Amino acid sequence: MAELKLPRLPDRTPVKLTVTLGAELNQALKDYADLYQTTYGSPESVVELIPFMLEAFLASDKNFRPAKK
Repeated sequence: MAELKLPRLPDRTPVKLTVTLGAELNQALKDYADLYQTTYGSPESVVELIPFMLEAFLASDKNFRPAKK
């Protein structure tokens, strides 16, 4: 088998989760989406923003990164 520079792609199967949010968190997420639109001029729903917010959070957690390896 040939060796390729590009490694095998990770599993990209989307997973749908259902969560319940408190009223304050829900409002904060809506406020963030509003600020995102003001900053970038592009409206994005909270549902669209959450996966990227979670990725950024996990990537920035210095205690999580080593534990994940």
